[in-house]
Amino acid sequence: MTIQTLSVSDIRRNERQPREFFEPTALQELADSIKRFGLMQPIEVRRDGEAGGFEIVAGERRWRAHQLAGLTEIKAIVTDDGLSEIERFKRSVAENINRADMTPMEEAKAFKRLLDEQEGAEAKGVAKEFGKSTQYVMLRLALLNLTEEVQQHVNSGAIGTQAAVQIAALTPGNQAAVMKKWAKGAFAGDNELVHFAYALKQQQGQTFALLIEDMTPEEREERQRERTETRSKIDRIERVLSLLEELGKADPMKLALALEGEVGKRMDQMDRVADAVAKARWNLRQAKAHAEAREIARLNPDAEHESLAAKAKPQAQPEGAAVPKPRAPRRQAAKKAAAPKPAKPAAV
Repeated sequence: MTIQTLSVSDIRRNERQPREFFEPTALQELADSIKRFGLMQPIEVRRDGEAGGFEIVAGERRWRAHQLAGLTEIKAIVTDDGLSEIERFKRSVAENINRADMTPMEEAKAFKRLLDEQEGAEAKGVAKEFGKSTQYVMLRLALLNLTEEVQQHVNSGAIGTQAAVQIAALTPGNQAAVMKKWAKGAFAGDNELVHFAYALKQQQGQTFALLIEDMTPEEREERQRERTETRSKIDRIERVLSLLEELGKADPMKLALALEGEVGKRMDQMDRVADAVAKARWNLRQAKAHAEAREIARLNPDAEHESLAAKAKPQAQPEGAAVPKPRAPRRQAAKKAAAPKPAKPAAV
């Protein structure tokens, strides 16, 4: 193993290395830094006996930055380690994965390749090799169910990993419907996208009693009763608003006198109210997501997409609140239309 100064043009990338996406702004910053201060850490290459020259083992980003900076030479560690191609691939993954250099999609494809090409490889063993949990590896693998359009947005960072995991559990048709809604700016942030996609996942495999005419008189009566009771409860809560506004405008010194000996007790009381309001508000946000998702599920009744992400539930919720389980339909209005199976992800 020796350090040499090599011609940038004599070096080529490993076409099967794990990284595919290099963020342009960050790459330009690295190029500017190298041009000003030099290369702090040499790249690692191996002699390519077949094609000639050298193939990168580790450090493609630094090599690209040299090209961007217009530099013609680069310091490199020339290794003759005798490692197999899959072992070199693992070294490249290890170099990038724990430095946040890889995108979630690159990680997913890297794990898939290791599982496919290493004899006897399992998710648990791959996770241990790279200091990750088995769940981490499984959820990354789930991202391979994403359509190409969604994958591009995940690679660019426009869609976060948690939202991507939920979207990956959807059929290709439903993914397209979500992306159409997302492109119109329908979601305030990733959190709303997470819950919307999760709601749609719960609904995409169900059938609905779409028309009230399809219900029995008893079912129509029960639905109307539920609507009346729920709306009445929310209306009663609204009446408390004026009391809270009055309390919010009160003089603190007068409040202290009025509640002498009970301020702490009343604070605890108000904290319980605030906690209940937060949970109710979260539940209503979920209801909104379900209402919007149901419209897509009606218009796009694809077959359910089997996915590793199907068990993943959104995490952003108030403490103690549970994601509501979908209610089973009382009767089916129509049989769900058959749909083609989702395409299998391409091999890495």
